Amino acid sequence: MNFNVTKTCASFGARAGELVTPRGAVQTPIFLPVASQASVKTLTPREIGEIGFHMLLANAYHLYLRPGISVIEEMGGLHRFMGWNGAILTDSGGYQIFSLASLRQVTDEGVSFSSHVDGSQHFITPEMAIENQQSLGADIIMVLDECLPSDADFNQTRRAMNRTHLWAVKCRQLHNRDDQSLFAIVQGGIFPELRRKSAKYLVSLDFPGYAIGGLSLGEPKDVTWKITGDTVALLPPSKPRYLMGVGSPEDLVQAVSRGVDIFDSALPTRIARNGALFTLNGRINIEKSIYKKMAEPVDPDCDCYACRDFSAAYLHHLFHSGELLALRLATIHNLTFIYNLMSSIRKAILNDTFSSFKDTFLRNYKPTNEKARISQKQKWLEMCSENK
Repeated sequence: MNFNVTKTCASFGARAGELVTPRGAVQTPIFLPVASQASVKTLTPREIGEIGFHMLLANAYHLYLRPGISVIEEMGGLHRFMGWNGAILTDSGGYQIFSLASLRQVTDEGVSFSSHVDGSQHFITPEMAIENQQSLGADIIMVLDECLPSDADFNQTRRAMNRTHLWAVKCRQLHNRDDQSLFAIVQGGIFPELRRKSAKYLVSLDFPGYAIGGLSLGEPKDVTWKITGDTVALLPPSKPRYLMGVGSPEDLVQAVSRGVDIFDSALPTRIARNGALFTLNGRINIEKSIYKKMAEPVDPDCDCYACRDFSAAYLHHLFHSGELLALRLATIHNLTFIYNLMSSIRKAILNDTFSSFKDTFLRNYKPTNEKARISQKQKWLEMCSENK
């Protein structure tokens, strides 16, 4: 993998670049649709490519449980198994294991946990996490890390950070595929001192890229951006920077302005399946009665299939009727919105207009209420840990 920074914004840390993978080059900043189980929910790989995406994320934890790493390896690797010709980044599963709080036990050797699928017992070591991802054949793979909730105290967070560092060394020693790049994950919770220590240590190990983990887990947004900006400043400018689990439009703009290159999140597809659609003015709930007789598309300026060919009234009808097409069209719309947003961000950086772009976008886009956002996030995390 090669990474080249094409342009950096003079007034912000925002930058445009090119990430060259064995499957071709992708332009940054980039958002990765989430295909945890080798599938972006409701869409085919061809449809993802037609929107414009050239890279996506899959999850080694989920694929380890179903269908099994060996099955995918026997089928020719993850790209062939899922029929995707673009690049793939695989997450090691640290976050998913974190979400199974009541079903896991963590030691320096690894993580023992009960499968959320069938209750079977498993033990994953950092070495095993690397072996699994190497067998999958992803283009970028991640070290195993320990992720904690945002309200974890200093001592808990420090122990998890030290364990993440220990695992990073083990992962680095075992990784031996020269057609894959292994990224480290900076941890340290909401504590600046720990974030600085984590970044400094992992940079000394000279990984090809660096992720920022353990954020957007319920902490206030101003804390998220302060930690992100401070951490990015400690990472090598010649290496790609990846902010894990962030996908709200306003968050993407904020993070890019702080120098982040890569993002992933299930948010755009998850909320689409619940009738929440992105517009330049914020999310709308297509199930509201206001859309029952709206002949115009959800977004007249959107070029997605849902907006080109269908009215808001039709999407409203599909959701109220429980039609599966509703989920597909909403997902196409939200992913197209995110793709277009990232393209506009990149264009603004290259044209030296990012500062005005950011101001205009954030002025017009109405984000989800902060208290409601934190409450929803907490409910989602609790749902994961309770295995619902």
